[in-house]
Amino acid sequence: MFSKTLYAALIYCFITLAPSVAMDKVYTINNPKITMTLDYGNKASITSLVVNGQKVISSVDGIYTSVRVNGVVYSSLRLNAVPSLIKTGNTIKLTGITYGDKNLAIKENWIFTIAGKSIKWTLERSCSKPVVVEESALPVFNFDSIDTWEGAYQGYGGLAWFYLFNEKLCTYGVHTRSSDFWNSKTGNGLNITVDAPGKNVAMKYSRTDDDKLAYTISVSGKELVPKMDSGTNRRRFIRQRTDVWAPFTMAAGTRSQSITLSYFDFNEKYGRGILKGVDGKKVSAVLNTIARIGVIDSLHFGGNSWHTPYGPICLHEQYIAQLGLGINDPKYLAGYQSCLDYYCSHAIKPDGRVYPRWAYTNEDAMPGKFNQYGFYEAQWGILMDSNPDLVTNIAELYDMTGDKAWVKSHQLACEKALDWILNRDGNHNGLVEMTNDNSGEKKSSDWIDIIWASYENAFVNAKLYHALIKWAAIEHQLNNGHKAKYYAGFAAKLKESFNKPTKDGGFWDEDKGCYIYWRDKDQTIHGTNMVTPVNFMAIAYGICDNDARKKIILNSIEEQMEKEKLFFWPLAMTSYAPGEGKEWQFPFPSYENGDLFLSWGSVGVTAYAAYNPALALKYVKNVLEQYGRDGLAFQRYGRLKQDGLGDDILSGNSLSIVGLYQAIYGINPLYNRFYLDPHITPELAGTVLKYNFRGKKLDINLDNNSYSVADKMFKVTAPSNFGFYTTKNQLSYFNGDSPDVSLQATSSQKLAIAIKSWNADKIEWQQSASKAVSYAVHQLKPSSVYSLTINGKLVKKIKSDLRGTILLNVAPASAKENIIISNN
Repeated sequence: MFSKTLYAALIYCFITLAPSVAMDKVYTINNPKITMTLDYGNKASITSLVVNGQKVISSVDGIYTSVRVNGVVYSSLRLNAVPSLIKTGNTIKLTGITYGDKNLAIKENWIFTIAGKSIKWTLERSCSKPVVVEESALPVFNFDSIDTWEGAYQGYGGLAWFYLFNEKLCTYGVHTRSSDFWNSKTGNGLNITVDAPGKNVAMKYSRTDDDKLAYTISVSGKELVPKMDSGTNRRRFIRQRTDVWAPFTMAAGTRSQSITLSYFDFNEKYGRGILKGVDGKKVSAVLNTIARIGVIDSLHFGGNSWHTPYGPICLHEQYIAQLGLGINDPKYLAGYQSCLDYYCSHAIKPDGRVYPRWAYTNEDAMPGKFNQYGFYEAQWGILMDSNPDLVTNIAELYDMTGDKAWVKSHQLACEKALDWILNRDGNHNGLVEMTNDNSGEKKSSDWIDIIWASYENAFVNAKLYHALIKWAAIEHQLNNGHKAKYYAGFAAKLKESFNKPTKDGGFWDEDKGCYIYWRDKDQTIHGTNMVTPVNFMAIAYGICDNDARKKIILNSIEEQMEKEKLFFWPLAMTSYAPGEGKEWQFPFPSYENGDLFLSWGSVGVTAYAAYNPALALKYVKNVLEQYGRDGLAFQRYGRLKQDGLGDDILSGNSLSIVGLYQAIYGINPLYNRFYLDPHITPELAGTVLKYNFRGKKLDINLDNNSYSVADKMFKVTAPSNFGFYTTKNQLSYFNGDSPDVSLQATSSQKLAIAIKSWNADKIEWQQSASKAVSYAVHQLKPSSVYSLTINGKLVKKIKSDLRGTILLNVAPASAKENIIISNN
């Protein structure tokens, strides 16, 4: 007779060893870049995943599917029967994956299709009955380490940055169908894209208890919403837990989705070229990470990180679209379009007032001053700059995309937002008034939210001018001449009043040599302490076109910067007067009264770039050096120690680097062309940039007095600023900052042209082509006779038409043809 101990041991062996035969059932699925090992014994899981030779998953619970119901987890790691595998050509089908119990039965089929650098994984799942699930993983990927990937770019242009997962069980949830996992050190990238027609897709990223990265895909009939334990919660990032999503109902029946895994070369896809004179790796790192972290989710773009407990979005930040210029990812631009669609639908009140903020909770809101979507009026005051900033972001995003139908869809919303604030000009002097009349009310009116700016506020009016100029041009393009004239006229009046001395009702303080911040209704002057955003915006946005004033402002700021040895511009050069801000901001310097906020880097760089590009570059380099020391992982920097302060990382910390691209390199995508307007220093000569523009990768070469832009077919080189645009067989050259085409060339083969001169009497360019090129030369004198000279030989006389256009064909007789059109 067997002893009880021996009997128990035999039963144990029977239970555990019998499946071990099934556990040996493995199949390798691979293509030249991805290899995965499928274990289909007593479980169905992918136990190994190798990407371009790098093993990223190596565990029995590597990739699997599951559901959690009433705290019970049912998963493909524990099956009710052994599944079957069938291979047909490049397709591997695993059927009979069943798990669950008498209360719930889950059946799945996994189908893998191998093609090129990708593997398509189709998951068919059927559920025995409708059930409320706390989580559905379809599937979950358990990467070996939280450090396997540096981050994952989202399908809308945001970023799950694992550097910020600084403790176990950090979890971040988003709504997207695509993730680009990347590692800049190995250069490896893995794209995972979900195709689930008619369904909603959500993803979450968690740092596990054993420091792995768990990446979970959920597919549902309705959009998943953040879990609310109590009160209002829109929080996407949580700590010490992983249940970021609220439970949802999973319907009975069968549904199917596909997941495509594909390899990409990180440097090829996200590389930026050869950057001379600056640390290119740091430039890329800042723009690839910090610039994106204000994107909280697919419909929520801002400047504050998703990482903070509070998670605010400031709609009163005019530079969110501008960040896209530096990020240079088409997904960011498309994602921000959808976000702005959402803002225009949900953040504008019926009267045209734009809510200035959104946050995870309502704790920062004025009592009762918020809506069901989470947009609100801030507790500090009616922050007026949200109205012009919404318009500016729409206008600047339109410049980057060229999507005229999209910008037209927001024409009424932008007019509504502008008209609301323009109606605040009660005294008709061109300067709009705030809702607070004096600083004694202790209310703010703009982004600097605990300084009591009131009545006529230069900060808000500068932003409004910027928005009006941009939107007036768009109204003109949309054939609304009446509105275009109205907005341009208001901008002109605003500019005139803005530039008047304070004694005449303007903002220019002749004694202090700066633009003041605000004027109370009783005409008391405030903010005479060289508030840098006000003065930088006045210059950068073209309000101040007085060279003497520019010199006074910029030299004065630089003298103080040198005196204090500051690495970046503070919000104010000296202290506000007592009573002009919240009490705890005194004594100077403290927070908004004198600390260093990097979010104003782009306007600072722009203000200096045309005046003294070496000074502009100096502060770009300073920010890059600071990034090397601390990763710019702070809200701001203290004035006295220049130490990082605040528990947030602002995407605006990248804006000096965005300014490098826009104002120094001169990268300016515009609605009908790519406009290049460099202000480089000699040390930057030789820079070669890779830049995405309207579905093409451009090569931009910046040298001393020689700049070029090229795609795979066409290239233009010129000694100064110009515009560039191409279609399949046509190149358009825009001379200087002209919005109208100056030269069009049509060619079926590669063509390079080098502009030598372009003025009213003589146009000269050099052609490099293998076949004949057809040209249309525009903007000439109408009905005038011009001489055509090629390689020094007069070919013929040509008369321009009534529009001032000449048509000609040039067949190459040599490797290069020098072409001159002159009026003599």
